[in-house]
Amino acid sequence: MGYLDNILFAILLVIGFGYFYSNIKKIVRNIHLGADVNRKDNPKARWGNMALIALGQSKMIKRPVSGVLHIIVYAGFIIINIELLEISIDGLFGTHRIFSSLGILYNVLIGSFEILALLVLIAVFVFWTRRNIIRLKRFIHKDLTGFPKKDANFILYFEVILMSLFLLMNASDLHLQNIPGGFSHFIQAGFFPVSQFIQPLFNGVSSELVMLLNELFWWLHIIGILVFMNYLYYSKHLHILLAFPNTYFADLNPKGQLSNLESVTNEVKLMMDPNADPYATPVIDPNAAPSKFGASDIQDLNWVQLMNAYTCTECGRCTSVCPANITGKKLSPRKIMMDTRDRIEEVGKNIDANKGIFVPDNKTLLNDYITPEELWACTSCNACVEECPVNINPLSIIIDMRRFLVMEQSAAPTPINAMMTNIENNGAPWQYNQQDRLNWKNE
Repeated sequence: MGYLDNILFAILLVIGFGYFYSNIKKIVRNIHLGADVNRKDNPKARWGNMALIALGQSKMIKRPVSGVLHIIVYAGFIIINIELLEISIDGLFGTHRIFSSLGILYNVLIGSFEILALLVLIAVFVFWTRRNIIRLKRFIHKDLTGFPKKDANFILYFEVILMSLFLLMNASDLHLQNIPGGFSHFIQAGFFPVSQFIQPLFNGVSSELVMLLNELFWWLHIIGILVFMNYLYYSKHLHILLAFPNTYFADLNPKGQLSNLESVTNEVKLMMDPNADPYATPVIDPNAAPSKFGASDIQDLNWVQLMNAYTCTECGRCTSVCPANITGKKLSPRKIMMDTRDRIEEVGKNIDANKGIFVPDNKTLLNDYITPEELWACTSCNACVEECPVNINPLSIIIDMRRFLVMEQSAAPTPINAMMTNIENNGAPWQYNQQDRLNWKNE
């Protein structure tokens, strides 16, 4: 490489990582649109969750075929891109395989990278077949349309291109290394168990043309990596990055335990305190925002719930086990998370367009994105939470929005309103006198 190539490479890195950094800042800003919630308790358990679920992929392998293949693709993507460090140094300083001085260790690394690249290509082919030929039900569900449906295939094509360029780059490099007497700066370095079978494609081709092709593969590979990195912001594959904080900050409480509203809890405690003065005037902070029960828009959710939305893999495992969805109801936990993310993005663009201030747009997550019919179809069974491979909790969003419907709008379905009235008047969900509650034992 000449100095011009080094300068162009440096500019490419600055642009690629600069744009990536600006997208990360935007995601962090949007996540913090949510309310605060304390998730700093029990760090030992949180680190354990992150290591086991995000890094160890423990929930993925519950479905062995897709789980093992996903681990291959994930490991291949992460490990092979360690080579990005060597590529960056070579590109900036005009060196060739700068880490080759590691000797046998370098050979082991390059050999491992190549085997992983081949396994990734095989896994991607299987994934593409499952999605486009076998057409598994969760991949053709009606809630997965438009760009989200195409996105998964885009990523698969990206993977094929990146792994193929990696192997072609190594094969042309190996060809130039083996030219008798040496050629240019190509030194004997690396072990190539896969690309050695591709190398014969360059036999009979002039060394200068092979060198040109090698540089082309090299540039396309690094450009592809930078494009892929910046595409993540728009893709469901953002979970590659967010799975780690998402599993760390996940709710550690038992799945059947719902959170209580602090304001309601305080009211109940006050009612049960025999020393409390029922006629005392409550102290109200004049600067405090009016209290709101539940959630109607993303600002009412907490920041962990918003991070859940950004982390969603759109795999559909949650929807595939949802009893409401299985019985034909409109509820889809995957759609709940996708709608939440879409609304976050809409609010974020509103803020960007108005110089950092949100201008009311007469839209809300509730009704404009998620309908009450979807919310009331939920049985609160936690099947979606249990199934999610990255510890996302769609139920928490559903519960908060149902609280808003009940406590702010008195908009619960008629059977639920009747049940709550009976509980208030009769101490039971059924409409009979309290004195008759124990009659069943005499029958």
